[in-house]
Parts: sequence; C-alpha cells; structure tokens
Amino acid sequence: MVLRRSKAILALGLTNILRVVWFRLGVKSGLNSVRKIKASAPLGPFWRPFPDSPAKEEAHERFPSGFGYIPISEKSPPDWHRNLLTGERCSSPEKPWYAIPDFGGELGDIKGIWELSRFDWVLAFAREYREGSADALNRLENWLEDWSKCNPPYLGPNWKCGQEASIRVMHLAMAAILLEQVEAAEKSLLQLIKIHLKRIAPTIQYAIAQDNNHGTSEAAALFIGGAWLALHGSEEGRHWEAHGRKWLENRAQRLIESDGSFSQYSVTYHRVLLDTFSMAEIWRRNLSLPAFSSNWYEKAGAATDWLRAMLQPGGDVPNLGANDGARLLPLAATDYRDFRPSAQLAASLFRNKKAVPEAGEWDIPLKLFGVDEPQGQAPELGSQLFDEGGYATLRSAGSFVLFRYPRFRFRPGHADALHVDLWLGNRNILRDGGSFSYNTQEPWQSYFPGVKAHNTVQFDEREPMPRISRFLFGEWLKTSSFEPLESTGGIQSVMAGYRDYLGASHKRRLILCTERLQIEDTVSGFSQKAVLRWRLQPGDWKLVGNAVTLGGIRIELDADVPLKRLQLVEGWESRYYGQKTPLRVLEVEVDQACRLVTEITWDLS
Repeated sequence: MVLRRSKAILALGLTNILRVVWFRLGVKSGLNSVRKIKASAPLGPFWRPFPDSPAKEEAHERFPSGFGYIPISEKSPPDWHRNLLTGERCSSPEKPWYAIPDFGGELGDIKGIWELSRFDWVLAFAREYREGSADALNRLENWLEDWSKCNPPYLGPNWKCGQEASIRVMHLAMAAILLEQVEAAEKSLLQLIKIHLKRIAPTIQYAIAQDNNHGTSEAAALFIGGAWLALHGSEEGRHWEAHGRKWLENRAQRLIESDGSFSQYSVTYHRVLLDTFSMAEIWRRNLSLPAFSSNWYEKAGAATDWLRAMLQPGGDVPNLGANDGARLLPLAATDYRDFRPSAQLAASLFRNKKAVPEAGEWDIPLKLFGVDEPQGQAPELGSQLFDEGGYATLRSAGSFVLFRYPRFRFRPGHADALHVDLWLGNRNILRDGGSFSYNTQEPWQSYFPGVKAHNTVQFDEREPMPRISRFLFGEWLKTSSFEPLESTGGIQSVMAGYRDYLGASHKRRLILCTERLQIEDTVSGFSQKAVLRWRLQPGDWKLVGNAVTLGGIRIELDADVPLKRLQLVEGWESRYYGQKTPLRVLEVEVDQACRLVTEITWDLS
C-alpha cells in the first residue's frame, strides 16, 4: 500500500507535490501571507442604471437555478450559508476560511453552500436589466450588498476556495461589460474585486499544483481583475494582471494537448475551461490589451474543436468524467446540459467559425458581449481520434459512439477505461454515470467514479485502479494494445486494450456501420469472474434469451464460452450534480477467459 501510494503521488509530479506541501505548511503555520490579509466589506453602491434605459413591461425574469435544476425564485437575497443540497445551514460563518475543514462536519457537501456564491445570478440579473427590467438592477444591487455584508472578507465557507472567489471575479467583470460599467465602475465594485484578488494571489501555487481548472480559473481572475484595477490606476492591479497572463499561458501549454484534450478527462470541466478562456479573451478585447501568444490561441482552438466533437444535435454531450454541476457562463436561457452556447462562443472567438450553424438561444452570449458573428461554419462533424487524451468518436447516419481508452498523463477521476457511449440522434442509449456528489455516503462515494458506473468490464468485484484517497486512484491504467480509427467502405473500427496491476486484461474492438454497432470484448487474467455492463437509456427494456429490446433497438450478447449470468439489474446515473436517478443495467457474467460479442442494431424509421 505504501508503494502504491508513493507511485500515485509521484505520478502527480514532484513539483506539484512540493507546491501543495508548501501551501499547506504555509497556511497552517501562518507563514503564507493569505493568513495576514484583512479588509472591510464594501457595502455599495455597486451598480448604476443606464442613462437611457426605459423599462419594458414584457421584460422576462431570469431567475438562476442551483446546479441547473434547483429553482431560486425568491426576489429577496437568499441565505448565503444554507446548503442547497441538504437544507442545512453553516452555524459558524464567522470562522476564518482556513479553519473550516474541506470535508465532513456540519457542512456536508460544501458545494451546496458555494453554489449561489458563484454569482450566476449576477449574469442573470444583468441580462434581464439589459432586456428592459428596471427591477432587475435593484435586485442585483440588493443581492450583492447583502452578500458582501453576510460574507465579510476571508471569513466563512464562501471564502474557502480560491477558485470560487475567481468565478465571482469573472462574473462581476462580465456583468460590468453587459452594464457598460467597466471604465466607469463604482468604487465599491472595484474594492470588491481587489478584496478577491488579495485572497486568490497568495494561494495560486496550490491551484497550479492541481493541474486542473483551479489553475485556469484563478489565473483568469488575476488577469481580468488585475487589468480592471490597472485601468483605474492600480500598480498592484498591473502586477496581478501580468501574473494572471503568465499562468494562463502556462496552463494552456501544459493542460491542453495538441488534439484539444484537457487534463481533467471530463466534458463538464472542459466546458469550464473553455468558458474561462472565452471570458479572458472577451475581457482582453474589451480593454484592447495585447493578444495572448499564438500557442495560447491554438490550444484554445483545439479545445474548442474537442468540445464540438462531443456535441449531439440537441446540445447534450456524453456524461463523461466528473460532472460537478458547473456552467461557468450561464447567459443563454438553455438547460444546464446544453453545451451549444459555450461551443458557439468559443468557436467564434478562437476559430472564427460557427460551431452550430442554426440560429438560436446559444447565440445570445455573442450578441451580449458584442462578438462579431462568424460568416463561416466549422467543417461537418465526422469520426475523429483524439489519441493524446484517449478518445475516439465514431459517427454514421445519425449515430454517434464515444470510445474512451486510458492515456492518463494526468490523474484520472473516473474508472472509465474502455467505456462506450452510444447515441442515436438525441437519444443516449448506452450512457455514463456522472458524479452525483463529491462528499456523500457510501456506497455512492465509490459507486459513481467507480467501474460499475461505466460501460466496461469489471474483474473479480474490484476496481481496476485501487483508490488512494477521495480524488486519487493508484496504479493508473495504460493502453497496452491499440489499433487507431479506420474507415473503409462505410465501416469504421477502432481497438484498444489494457492489462491492470493484478494481471487482468481487457481488449475492446468497436465496429460501426449503418444501423449496427458491434463490440468485441476479449477478457483474461482474472481469478473468478468478469462482469460486462451496459447501462441503458431509461425505458421498458425487455429481456428475451440473450437479448434486450426497446422499440426498434436490439442488444444481443454472444460468447465463445457459456454465460454464467445475463440479467437486467438496477443501476444509477447522475446527469445533474446532487441528483441521482435509476436506470436499467444489462450485466453479463463469465467465469473464464473468453471473447464476448455485443451486437447492437436499430431501426428508428
């Protein structure tokens, strides 16, 4: 166990380990300057009305929602210390942020407290005011004044995370663009930005050490907030701006592969990355600041292409990797799971193309930020290989297949090696499990990131990568056999396989053609059993013999050894953070090395 833990820690990188250790020692001992900062809460006014902005009776109220599904409809400010997921309230919000534990205790899943303090409502009310609602500006002012009063600087759970503070900075800056109050910002608003940057700057090394969106978010906040303060004559702001720009360049170079894959292996977090970069670029253009490097734009463009490759016709995407409910730029009146607004904005900024050719609500961010609508359209989507990240996407006559295989240069968050997603139009037939919660009880804490929540094979009732801690697996899998994506005569194929740390081996070949997907699984090296799982779209699936059917869809199993078990069981998925719903799972069990063939056919005419 010690050796396994040591290997996992070293895989994170020695520099990153030293950054984390130094951060924790510095905060605990008081050597880190973040323990010394103090400030008074600004109490407004934060915003002014437009000089000529007549109210419109038909203006639409755009109340925010928590995690994309929990309604927030009251007009008075909410309780900033009540957990949206549990209803429980933090009883000691006066504690310094560093005295509050990361997990456990009375807070439960702290993301339920953080959600409303991300300031999604700032953007919602700003858009509403832009559309003619005078009352929206009053609500925006009242809510922000109440937040500032109830969350004095650096006290309570809402100051605990540098990334959460960074998201607030970005949302305030984007609202200032919408309300035309960047250059003529109120003193209290600039003071609030400075208070946030003083919290973010001393701990950014910890964010960088995570090799994820903490670093990109905090770098963007320093760049945006610093440039804003510098515009108003602050030398400290100029320093923060330069520091943020440096780390934005660094994070793009390190965390985004040349094929556009991102370090977190998650479509939701990929959207967070792109929205962050989009806001940084919008801000840069708005203030006429020097451009980022050509490499930064190329990486941003590649990441845009990656997200576009995952888009389904209705804007949904595979529920791949961690899904924490984040939607960083919720300006469009679309569902949380509609990724078209982010793809359209990023494609316009970084490719000068339309990701979505049809006009729709997903164009709203471009209009609100004054981004020129591209005349050209991105190339038609086809099958693609993103080998640096470990993804293949196959498309044929309205069907879409995502194949996930292990290329872990960064820490994996889910045990999803050789997972397959199948979509027919907007219908997600074979589906991923999501995350549910980062701080919950067993069995859910292990279930959703684990192998059972993915369409793959499990050996001997164990995980393919042993868990070291809440967010860290050991013995990272590596692809040991691989045949890249090929297309011949309308038939597409790809193959990948791995051998895990106990010698179990799984090879999977996909063959896609019109109205048929064949999946061949070769398994060996296990002790007692191997269980293949297909997590099915919710519906009244019928099991007859070795096949299950739903409407015109048929999934049939065959093997070169007798099947030990084939049955429909109950499983779970989480498409929205903090929410889990049941689905049917087809489980196929064998007790010896074999070749399993899954034949999926459909006739949706």
